[in-house]
Amino acid sequence: MNFRGFLRNDNRAGIRNHLLIFPTCMSASSTAKLIAGQLPGAVSFDNQVENQLSKEDVEQVERTLLGFATHPNVGAIVMVGFGKETISADSLAEQVRMSGKPVASLNMMECGGIKSVVAKGVQIGKQFEEELSLIQRVDIHVNELAIGIECGGSDTTSGLAANPAAGFASDLLIEDGGTTFLSETPELIGAEHVLANNAVNEEIGRQIIATVNKYEENLKKSGMDFRGAQPSPGNIQGGLSTIEEKSLGAIYKSGTAPIKGVLQYGERFKVKGHYLMNSPGYDIESITGMIAGGAQIIIFTTGRGTPVGSPIAPVVKVCGNPKMADIMKDNIDINAGKIITGEKSIEGVGRELYDYILKVASGEKTKAEIFGFQEFAINRVIS
Repeated sequence: MNFRGFLRNDNRAGIRNHLLIFPTCMSASSTAKLIAGQLPGAVSFDNQVENQLSKEDVEQVERTLLGFATHPNVGAIVMVGFGKETISADSLAEQVRMSGKPVASLNMMECGGIKSVVAKGVQIGKQFEEELSLIQRVDIHVNELAIGIECGGSDTTSGLAANPAAGFASDLLIEDGGTTFLSETPELIGAEHVLANNAVNEEIGRQIIATVNKYEENLKKSGMDFRGAQPSPGNIQGGLSTIEEKSLGAIYKSGTAPIKGVLQYGERFKVKGHYLMNSPGYDIESITGMIAGGAQIIIFTTGRGTPVGSPIAPVVKVCGNPKMADIMKDNIDINAGKIITGEKSIEGVGRELYDYILKVASGEKTKAEIFGFQEFAINRVIS
């Protein structure tokens, strides 16, 4: 089974052909957006990373930024740096060049001010756009797809409908030789033992439990009682009563495929299969990490209709609440509420979702893309 995508110089498969105007820090974000605003096919984002980073943060932030910059959904990049940031535009650009991706680096302090750097960025961007326009989609086997699976704004229907349907779609991709990521470590608390039983071997099972336990310990060290703070007010309004109930519903996103390993935040997978990525419960940070790790598409299950997107990867919204799916129909791509009303089975919606993913991989736009939702945030070791 194939989709129509873009084959990159490093043999990775992209499903979008973005020109990315990439700010390396907060101080460069507005300038990057000024450049992107004059290039119709370009995308950019607000990078909330400060100019100076702590030693503990550098590795994770750089890994995530580099994962975005070398992502197969990106065809070319204009790096925009301020000039004093810990992770410079030049250093990132040099690493991007090794992947064979067209890249240029602009330093605001060296270019002579905002007007100059915007003019240079637009000039380079137009050249890149011409090059990208010549790249055509080709048939690529579905085993080159990687999907990140996220849930946000969960309610009782999430564990009954949207998450099981997403898990079924995940299993279908794994059967076809692809890759999927489960995310949100803190939302596995209370159900980690169930997930560990589905690991490919005992060692991976121990890693899953250790990862969840360590995350909870770190939360306690920061003064947070996560079990006492969860479910969130929105979850409670949606009918969830305990963190264990929420977690047991969340793990249905994992499907039945054995978990091959545990990835650190933003870590790129090396072997195809089903993984747990150690990521936070904050939706945007979690999505960013999975995309940096190589996910070309995100499945986002929601009972409350959360409107979230990404600068470079399509986000497919799946809603298990039939009433919310109707209220938020402008934002929802797949109505899994039909499982609740008895109109469709979990398997039926799961196959519908998988078929839709293949259409999106071949160029069909999601609702989040149509509206231009482009959220971005990096999880920090030291905040």
